[in-house]
Amino acid sequence: MKYLLVLVVLLVAFGIWRSRRVSGDAPRQPRAPALPQDMLACAHCGVHIPRSDALMRGQDAYCSAEHQRLGPA
Repeated sequence: MKYLLVLVVLLVAFGIWRSRRVSGDAPRQPRAPALPQDMLACAHCGVHIPRSDALMRGQDAYCSAEHQRLGPA
């Protein structure tokens, strides 16, 4: 019984080792670096946020709907 348990543990360890080795052999594509984004200051609190996340009202940028509702400080 003891040898059967050791055999099962060795088989599981071998399976885990083999699955990690096979997945690591695939050539990896390098990721393209993220392009820089324009940062805007919230007109209410001054926190800087990316242009893509900003809520705009006219020329003013806001970090949240609540600050947009409150307006410039």
